[in-house]
Amino acid sequence: MKGDASLFAAVDLGSNAFRMMIGQQVKRNQRLVIQEVKTFREPVRLADGFQGKALDGLALERGWLALERFGKQLRNFEAGRVRAVATSAVREANNCDVFLAGAEQRLGFRIDVISGREEAKLVYAGVAHTMPSAQVLRLVVDIGGGSTELIVGQGDRPLLTESIAIGSGSFSKRYFVGGFIDSRSLQEAERIASDKIEKVAHRYRKLGWEQAIGSSGTARMLAKVLKANGLNAYGQDGITYAGLLRLSICLLEAGHVKQLKLAGMQAQRLSTLPGGLAVMLAAFKVLGIEEMIPSEPGLRMGVLHGLMRMPGSSIM
Repeated sequence: MKGDASLFAAVDLGSNAFRMMIGQQVKRNQRLVIQEVKTFREPVRLADGFQGKALDGLALERGWLALERFGKQLRNFEAGRVRAVATSAVREANNCDVFLAGAEQRLGFRIDVISGREEAKLVYAGVAHTMPSAQVLRLVVDIGGGSTELIVGQGDRPLLTESIAIGSGSFSKRYFVGGFIDSRSLQEAERIASDKIEKVAHRYRKLGWEQAIGSSGTARMLAKVLKANGLNAYGQDGITYAGLLRLSICLLEAGHVKQLKLAGMQAQRLSTLPGGLAVMLAAFKVLGIEEMIPSEPGLRMGVLHGLMRMPGSSIM
């Protein structure tokens, strides 16, 4: 893209996919908001390349090629208008430095390996930016490929943040080997996820919330599939516990991700569906969630929001 001085870019190196959002600030209803200009997604499946604690050569190459394509789009951007962040898979890899050296060279910009708590704060900033700034307590659940972030916030302030090492990609690979699905695997994946969430759940229950929001690709995928296949109760949108249970029956009846016939399901997301479903079921059960609203904005919007608030950006 041309180096338009009004544009900013956020690059998200996730465990399942690398994504980039280019945005600009516009005035809408007497307030300044971030408007998405263009988005890019590369299904890198970085976490699939773990051999022990290190990323294998194929995973490194997939990541580097994706970032090379992103870099071509960012050729005329100034450094202060781009931020790239790496999450679970990169921060856990023993050969993180090797990956980053090649990644930064191809992207053309520095890449920050962020902690789980910083990831949670950025996710919340992205969600809060597009929601009315009412003083409603919100629970945000962000199920990524390798980690899940839980945030309770009010207005634009995160009050409680946690990052847990459970995700749609890692759980699909660990419990649904080769794409096969059975009741034992689903129950075990949900049990392990529930145990991990239970360790922090008391603080969330104590603080409470009035609205639950799902900000990740997993949440948006689940909401879309539940609606397209009529799995929620009549008149209900978003994600419901009953809908998730009905979806789990569909998976068990299919027995394999390739046998699933679900309307609204993208082929590239099939491999991570069982793990994402298990983690979401655990979150609903442990935290007592009845219904969740999917949110398009999340980490990338939060990164853009931070960029636009930086000194010298002349905005916000």
